[in-house]
Amino acid sequence: MPAENSFDIVSEFDHQELVNAVDQATREIQTRFDLKDTRTTLELSKSELVITTDSELSLRSVRDILETKALRRQLSLKIFAYGPPEDTSGGRVRQVVTLRRGIDSELAKKIARMVRERFPRLQPRIQGDTLRVASKSRDELQAVIAYLREQEATIEVPLQFTNYR
Repeated sequence: MPAENSFDIVSEFDHQELVNAVDQATREIQTRFDLKDTRTTLELSKSELVITTDSELSLRSVRDILETKALRRQLSLKIFAYGPPEDTSGGRVRQVVTLRRGIDSELAKKIARMVRERFPRLQPRIQGDTLRVASKSRDELQAVIAYLREQEATIEVPLQFTNYR
């Protein structure tokens, strides 16, 4: 049995599920009566999604459809970081949605501080865009996972727990 047990805290999402959600949203937008003639486009890349449509009202409707489709595919809405709507040529509205992936260093420090305050014997270590928590006791590690799930509302990215050893 290893002397130390650990797990990693990461923030990832299934990109293929997001692709499927965007495709479903695009199909619904093309068939919905109120959005049919708005020439709405959803352009997905690895790190962002660009929504282009006719007005602020249709932009809100498109965001609602996209969020509904994402939730149905078990994607957290926390992966979407909406930028401000911008006016483009032809009186159209464009919004860039950044896709959050990974835990940045400031958030990792915040989570590590939360874990250390609650569980002083644990050793959270920041490793790039992940956070590794190590302890001799598996029960403490499971308590940390439960604690972070309770605190999920205060953390601005979705968390997953991987490599539990």
